Amino acid sequence: MTAACPVAGAAPAVVREWSIRTLGRQPYEPVWRAMQRFTDARGPDTPDELWLVEHDPVFTLGQAGKPEHVLAPGDIPVLQVDRGGQVTYHGPGQLVAYPLVDLRRLGLGVRELVCRIEQAVIDVLAGHGIAAARKDGAPGIYVDGAKVMALGLRVRRGCSFHGLAFNVAMDLEPFRRINPCGYQGLEVTSVLDLGGPGDPAALAPDLVQALSRTLGLVPRPRPELPDLSPSA
Repeated sequence: MTAACPVAGAAPAVVREWSIRTLGRQPYEPVWRAMQRFTDARGPDTPDELWLVEHDPVFTLGQAGKPEHVLAPGDIPVLQVDRGGQVTYHGPGQLVAYPLVDLRRLGLGVRELVCRIEQAVIDVLAGHGIAAARKDGAPGIYVDGAKVMALGLRVRRGCSFHGLAFNVAMDLEPFRRINPCGYQGLEVTSVLDLGGPGDPAALAPDLVQALSRTLGLVPRPRPELPDLSPSA
């Protein structure tokens, strides 16, 4: 079940910080648009950032998303977005993390970035006694075949946005309204259902530390929110 990942390279010669922003609960689209603006505006010296958020209920279709995988959305909106991957669900109780990093500066390719994000989630779960793994041909993290973390990225001008959705303690019913990640009948689970903690805010520091370690960055909390106002 475990997929091969590129061997991690040497630790960066220069220690870099990244800014950690905790956004709370937010609608999906303003955060997505703010990520786009941040990525488009950054220069070679712009510090990397990590945004942590819980989203209002929404289904998102990635660039490869097929509308037929949205079976019965009901009252939950469906949004076509520019990340990789198929359809997934975001909602309260899910810890969403958006690593906004300059891959060239970190010396990483896209596949290695995916592997390091996945490893961070494996490490977080292991710290709570949960054995998780990758799955060949299906990005994300699984426990006994059930998906607990979905992953979809976009890289533009050598910089990443979008990120991971970690099911901590959420209503999983909306996943039955779609073929999650394009797979009919894919089982989905949560950290709480696996016997782990049931508070996304309590799990967030573990995820920050794990991502910082796997990406070779030093976390620096920033209290201010990004500009989430509609773009002109």
